[in-house]
Amino acid sequence: MPLLALIVAVVPTSAHAGGGNEAEAPVAQAQGGRQNQNLTVETRIRTTVNGAPETAKTGTLTPVNTNWNPPACWYEPAYSPKEIQATVKAIRQMKVFGIGDFVGGILDSHFKEGHPYKNYNLDKQGEGQFWAASINEKRKDDPEANSCKKLPFWVADGETPKEPLAVTPKVLAEYAYDELPVPSTEISMAPQGTTKVNLPTWVWLDKAKFKKVSVTASIPGSGLSATTTAEPVSLSIAPGTEDAETYPASGECPIEDHRIGVPRAKGTPADTVPPCGVKYLRSSGDGSYDLQATVTWKISWTSTTGEDGYLPEGRFGADQQVEVEEIQSINR
Repeated sequence: MPLLALIVAVVPTSAHAGGGNEAEAPVAQAQGGRQNQNLTVETRIRTTVNGAPETAKTGTLTPVNTNWNPPACWYEPAYSPKEIQATVKAIRQMKVFGIGDFVGGILDSHFKEGHPYKNYNLDKQGEGQFWAASINEKRKDDPEANSCKKLPFWVADGETPKEPLAVTPKVLAEYAYDELPVPSTEISMAPQGTTKVNLPTWVWLDKAKFKKVSVTASIPGSGLSATTTAEPVSLSIAPGTEDAETYPASGECPIEDHRIGVPRAKGTPADTVPPCGVKYLRSSGDGSYDLQATVTWKISWTSTTGEDGYLPEGRFGADQQVEVEEIQSINR
């Protein structure tokens, strides 16, 4: 491990990490971090969730576009001049093998001695902050997490950093994408569990669960905030065998009247074709078929700056075991 990385990994800062469901989580002291030779910080981004069923099992979306992922790192407001000064002082107090003085000297050259900053910018206290790299904890092993290599840089209040990886409303929206708690795809079926060869099986989803879900991501005190919203648009059915037919034939059941599919009413003839379902053409024998049900979610975002747009659609699904029996006939 590089010497600077070894030091900054254990240096406390006054930045905060956040997150929550329905309300902001309690503020907790964060730790300075490291990424190669860089001085990083745990993110101060806070998230709030709206629309997720409190009792439902939830998961995270997989982007339909396999070439896109939420950001692995970015730069965000992190240190005041006094906090940078305190950080370097804490490093110097580590006397093991003289490492503290060595690394402190490197940082002082950057923040104190005019290369490029003088005296930690203490004369600008309250007029801006040093922005530092933050690594998305969920994507810390992605190669892109190594993209934020700069030491903290100064940004005056009201200015927009020229750095391409600086946090923006869109970056917040993309971060919120990773935090969307979409409900698990627990489909209802009729007949349930065991069905018959050549008879349609009706499939539907609980109308109450599949509503819009949104996450708002913000950095306190920055004025930056973005809300990302996921809206279910269709259910994809994969029967688990080629010896099956789906309804509709595409296997994509659309949202209609705020629901996916409809329950089979009592008294409905067994051979009635459902608006969403599957018909197995061969028995599963002593085993079962692995039916996969996947919901596609449309993703949009808005922000406090007026910027908005769409992000790649996401999918989340689950498997369900289905036993298929031959229809028993009676010979007279």
